[in-house]
Formats: sequence, C-alpha cells, structure tokens
Amino acid sequence: MGYFDAASGAPLHPVARQALLASLDEGWADPARLYREGRRARLLLDAAREAAADAVGCRPDELAFTSSGTRAVHAGIEGALAGRRRVGHHLIVSAVEHSSVLHSAEVFEASGGTVTRVPVSRAGAVTSGQYADALRPDTALACLQSANHEVGTVQPVAQVAEVCQAAGVPLLVDAAQSLGWGPVEGDWSVLTASAHKWGGPSGVGLLAVRKGVRFAPQGPSDERESGRAAGFENIPAIVAAAASLRAVRAEAAEEARRLRELTERIRARVPELVPDVEVVGDPVRRLPGIVTFSCLYVDGETLLHELDRAGFSVSSGSSCTSSTLTPSHVLKAMGVLSEGNVRVSLPPGTPEEDVERFLKVLPEAVAGVREKLGAPSPRTAGPQDALVVDALGKRCPIPVIELAKVFGNVPVGGTVRVLADDEAARLDIPAWCEMRGQEYVGEEPAERGSAYVVRRLS
Repeated sequence: MGYFDAASGAPLHPVARQALLASLDEGWADPARLYREGRRARLLLDAAREAAADAVGCRPDELAFTSSGTRAVHAGIEGALAGRRRVGHHLIVSAVEHSSVLHSAEVFEASGGTVTRVPVSRAGAVTSGQYADALRPDTALACLQSANHEVGTVQPVAQVAEVCQAAGVPLLVDAAQSLGWGPVEGDWSVLTASAHKWGGPSGVGLLAVRKGVRFAPQGPSDERESGRAAGFENIPAIVAAAASLRAVRAEAAEEARRLRELTERIRARVPELVPDVEVVGDPVRRLPGIVTFSCLYVDGETLLHELDRAGFSVSSGSSCTSSTLTPSHVLKAMGVLSEGNVRVSLPPGTPEEDVERFLKVLPEAVAGVREKLGAPSPRTAGPQDALVVDALGKRCPIPVIELAKVFGNVPVGGTVRVLADDEAARLDIPAWCEMRGQEYVGEEPAERGSAYVVRRLS
C-alpha cells in the first residue's frame, strides 16, 4: 500500500506514539494547580513548550498551544487585526492561502474590513514587490503561507517580511506545511502550524506571537495559554506533538534530500508515461515531498478511486472531487489545468519501490478513465462538422473532451465555441489552449452558461 497524502495528514511518528503513551499517566492533571499531580503536568507542558519554541525559533512565552492548526490561524488573524484596529481595517492575503486563512478574510470583509488578495504566478508564487504594492496606510495585517499545501511551492517569506517590517505591518505566516522541514526564515510577527502535518497527533496547533506585536485575543477571556487559546490543554497530545517535531527535524536534512529525488522522478517521468499531462508548481522552490499534476480528459474522482483500488492514497484539487463542484482555489489562481488533478505528497520513510510501483500503475489508470469517458485519441479523433460544442449540463472534464473531438475540423485561423455551465470550464479550457499552443479568445455571455471561444493557430 502507498499512502501518498502526507500534506493532508502525516502518519503518526513513532516518537509521537511513544511520547503520547508515556505522558498519559503523568499529564492528566490540571497544570494550573499547585499539588503534586498538577506540578507534574506543568513540567510536561513547560518542557513541550520549550521544545516547540526552539523548533519554531521563538521564545517559550511567545508560543501558545491551540486545539488545531485551523484554530491557530483563526485566533492569530482575529487577534492581530483586533490589536491594530486603530491603524485600519485592511488585510492582505495571497490568493493561494489555506482555506482557513481565506475564510477568516471573508469574515473580516463581511464585518466591514477590506481585503487585498495578491495574485500568484503560474507556478503559484507571489513576489515581495506585489506585497509592497498592496500595502496601504490602513493595512492592519498581511498573511502569507510559507509553502503551498496543494502544489508545494515555497513562498518568499523572508523578503515579504522585510517589506512588511519596513512599513510597520505585522506578517502572519501559516507554516503548517513547512515547519517539519525547518524554521521559517525572516522577521515574521505571527506564526501558525499544525502537529498532524509533521507526524504529531491531530488536535494540536501552534500559535506564536512575537513580543512587541499588538495582539488582542478575541472571545471570552481565559487564563489558559496566555489567553490566546481557551480550554484545558491536552497535555499528552501536546507532549507528543513537540517530541515528534524535534524528531522529524533531526531527520529532515537527509529525508528532504531523499524525498526530493523521488518527487523529481515523478515530475520527470509522469509526462513521459502519460500523454496530455501538466505538472504544476515551482520546479525548484518547492517542498521536498509534494508533486502535483493534472491529466487532460480525466474525471478526478474516478481516477482517485482507480488509484485507491491499486493501493495508492492520493489527493486532488479537481472540481469533480469536490462537493462544491468548483475547482481548487489554488489551481484556479495559478491558471493551470484542474481536471484530473493528482497531488502526491510523500510521507517521510516512503520506500523507493512504492514510487516505482505508482509510476507503473498510473498510466493504466489514466488510460482506463479516459476510455470510459470517450476521450479523444489518434484512433477515435476525426473530422467533425460542428464548430459549436454544446456541453451544457456536463461536468468536468466532458466540456474539454468535446472540444478536443471537434478541434480537428477547425481550419487554421478558425474558431470554435464551447457552450458550458460548469464552473471548471472557465479554468480548464484556457489551460487546454495553453497546453495545445492554441489561442483562447475569451468568454462570451450565452443564453445558458457561457460560450468559451478558441482559435486554432496550427
């Protein structure tokens, strides 16, 4: 079996399991109490805080434990915005932030704040210049992930932090995907992370707030965790989270080198083994274990089921695997193909033979899905009379498949109109043109849905 979805949740690290079991007998009491059992629990909590703070690169009294990474993000954004409400009500985020950041931005916007969403390159990266341009006199907070959870692209946090610091604006960094690999560089102000991303137990988040940052915790006051995380601390889980973070950091350099070689192999060989594939994300500035690619003419949900039957657990940003039937906001912001999307995120310790077996299974799985959907191939593609494709009521990837079927009859310089009401078509048809070297003319209103116009260049 190959578990290739570590970006969603890494398997529990052996050190985390050992620390969890060992601390169950000592960490059950209230650490705020002065009797013996409370003092034992306090010692465990303080030791875990010191270990985690050392890994983050902050002081122990700057670090609080929350009930999840998502809760750390919400508390961090709310507290930083409230602390600077006198400065203004403007928030900056990148267009590819984790949904927890974007949801917080939506709530802030609904309450009267303004939000600037910084666009990204086709590789999924921002620049410090874009953040410099977005800063305003009333900017209260800027947010930037350290690395993207879907495509692995590493962001220029240190440079953005420098720009923000010069403007006197705090920078919140979501470090959930990268903290297990190393500390976040730069003069960030607030940092969040989640233990289950590095092999710790779920239900433990980190919230670090630098001294001097104006921060006003929201919600009812609580004496726990400096008032930044209400409720009784889950000390055994916290101890396990800190222990596993220290353990994965000790292994990080060697494991990063090994996983990077494996993902480089996937990046290079998938386009050779599978026709009509787009590998997405920055090829150089990326996390060691993540590689993402999209397959034309493929239903993402069906492909994931085929790979699951073959023994591989992967993730997808395709709209056809989403209950909302909208493409991944990350892939959409990048302007890349979303249909048939596969994210491979290798956990530490992944054997080389598992990757080789995945590369053997993938071509057959993709070919099988394409055959079921009637995707075009050299055997089936042929002249078509219609220059208007009616794909109304059809979901990803059918509109693109129908476009490809008729495109052979379009004369050079001619156009074809694709009628579609699936949200994914707005992203996938331009991406198809990019891959095929054809011109995407644009979107036109239609009686139902939209008409996507493509011009044949060759």
